[in-house]
Amino acid sequence: LTLDTMNAAVRRVEYAVRGPIVARALQLEKELKEGVPKPFSEVIKANIGDAHAMGQTPITFLRQVTALCLCPELMANPSIPNDAKERARRLLAACGGQSVGSYSASPGLDVVREDVARYIERRDGVPARAQDIYLSTGASDGIMNMLKLLVGGCGPSRTGVLIPIPQYPLYSAALAELDAVQLNYFLNEERGWGLDVAELRRAVSEGRGHCQPRALCVINPGNPTGGHGVTSHSRIPGIPGSLQVYQDNVYAPGCAFHSFKKVLMEMGPPYSESVELASFHSISKGFMGECGLRGGYMEVVNLDPAVKEQLGKLVSVRLCPPVLGQLVLDVVMNPPQPGEPSYERFQAEKTAVLSALAQKAQLTQEIFNKTPGIHCNPVQGAMYSFPRIDLPPKAVAAAKAQDQSPDMFFCMRLLEETGICVIPGSGFGQREGTFHFRMTILPPTEKLQVLLEKLSCFYTKFVREFS
Repeated sequence: LTLDTMNAAVRRVEYAVRGPIVARALQLEKELKEGVPKPFSEVIKANIGDAHAMGQTPITFLRQVTALCLCPELMANPSIPNDAKERARRLLAACGGQSVGSYSASPGLDVVREDVARYIERRDGVPARAQDIYLSTGASDGIMNMLKLLVGGCGPSRTGVLIPIPQYPLYSAALAELDAVQLNYFLNEERGWGLDVAELRRAVSEGRGHCQPRALCVINPGNPTGGHGVTSHSRIPGIPGSLQVYQDNVYAPGCAFHSFKKVLMEMGPPYSESVELASFHSISKGFMGECGLRGGYMEVVNLDPAVKEQLGKLVSVRLCPPVLGQLVLDVVMNPPQPGEPSYERFQAEKTAVLSALAQKAQLTQEIFNKTPGIHCNPVQGAMYSFPRIDLPPKAVAAAKAQDQSPDMFFCMRLLEETGICVIPGSGFGQREGTFHFRMTILPPTEKLQVLLEKLSCFYTKFVREFS
């Protein structure tokens, strides 16, 4: 097996969030441990939304239920509240042999799917059915399965999928792997990275010239932009695919999360009865940040029953999602209620996480926008900022001489000189002639402020050097 004989589609896959700049950051960490002199004392990995790795404290109730399910003898521990024990008993009763080490049904544990459906009903005020819920290994697994169902054809009949630019690179990587056509629609940076229906129409029209557009992806709230993406019902057209893992992370005044399913149902027939929608959620983001436990769900609406059978077959190939991730998802869907022993602590911890993120979102845009040449939209949602940077022509030329995109050149220099690891905008897509970088706002507030000021100072120095 060689590069020439391997699957060519895999060779085309790129994933910027864990790409070459992150590999260099890991190498620099190793060099620091070995005593190699550097102009910084630590590498700050602001490249990925990994909350616990950045110091966020896990939510106590989630971990208590998880611990009880893994180690049932803890039920005898009087320091663990009774509502956590009740949740654990209920979940263990649904597991084969009352053990999290057993397989579940391929779409997930029935009790968890029921709880997800009830959660969606409370959130949206419209009915949801457990049989439309498929639990997954984070949101990514569900997205891949849905794309596998959609993709087919060759030549002008190849499937085209509209994705937002800037985008989360899972989509470009997945479409490359599946040999589908990526159809870009650009978010409006001047309008807070908003979704523009006229731009969607342009992308569809152009796509029809060389492929068959079949699906539209919307990330709401936005990753990598930190934009809320959709701020009112009137901005939402019928959407076939929606990633909604940041629905708890909405910070801007006047903004609220609107699920696509709710709006679709409010549109009424024929849309509510015919538009096929797949929505995805995950325990990795929000206030939970349980990235490593790999839990999530997909809800499908108006999917052909025969296609649902094929989806069931597809998810069965991997036997089942991680059961531990399913159990944590259940607790997120069915949290402590008023009057239960854990309610006040749970609410306090959840509020503290989201309040801190809102403060850090404000801090990020304020510090960046004080620096001439850095333009940062308000961080309305999610947990990232995506500032635009002006780069001098000499810097652009120096980047081309090293066969790098200008923003990659900037980000690599930033890493080598400051230890700050952020991802160039070219890894997510951006309008021609513009340059950006994505960074997470997850570091503790004091550390984030230092990071932002250090990055801004480096940018000013970099511009001076190449002017």
